[in-house]
Amino acid sequence: MGRLETADKQSLHLVENEIQASIDQIFSHLERLEILSSKEPPNKRQNAKLRVDQLKYDVQHLQTALRNFQHRRYAREQQERQREELLSRTFTTNDSDTTIPMDSSLHFNSSLQKIQHGMDDLIGGGHSILDGLKAQRLTLKGTQKKILDIANMLGLSNTVMRLTEKRAFQDKYFMIGGMLLTCVVMFLVVQYLT
Repeated sequence: MGRLETADKQSLHLVENEIQASIDQIFSHLERLEILSSKEPPNKRQNAKLRVDQLKYDVQHLQTALRNFQHRRYAREQQERQREELLSRTFTTNDSDTTIPMDSSLHFNSSLQKIQHGMDDLIGGGHSILDGLKAQRLTLKGTQKKILDIANMLGLSNTVMRLTEKRAFQDKYFMIGGMLLTCVVMFLVVQYLT
């Protein structure tokens, strides 16, 4: 076993084979010794059998030591092969397999930006419509005032004018009541038909 530790790589297999052959030869001799020990006289048989068992144990211990050495040698050779493989490998840039698929996310983001611009345009259009309605209201108020002035000039009576204003005031309440009634009917239809 001492020769195994000091042997070089070329003669290592030869020494291992030589030791294995010696162990096999010892096992065969032990089998013969076991047969011979059973033929000993009864007073020496127990002592001879004990010595043969002790020799078997020692040889098994040698066999285990040889296997452990072979296992360590194999592991060491495998580590050296892996080390050489790592050192001889040339590293390159990443393949296209490592790219992150972001096309759908970019498309989704650009769609959201388009929708945001569209909503901004819609809000801007709503503001311009509201400003236009305010301007029309001012224009209509001015027109109503001018019509009243013209009617007074034409000599219409104040009572006719008051009746017209009263009628406009009543029409306003009828319109609001009709709108509320329509909303209630629509709510009930939606509530009970869905």
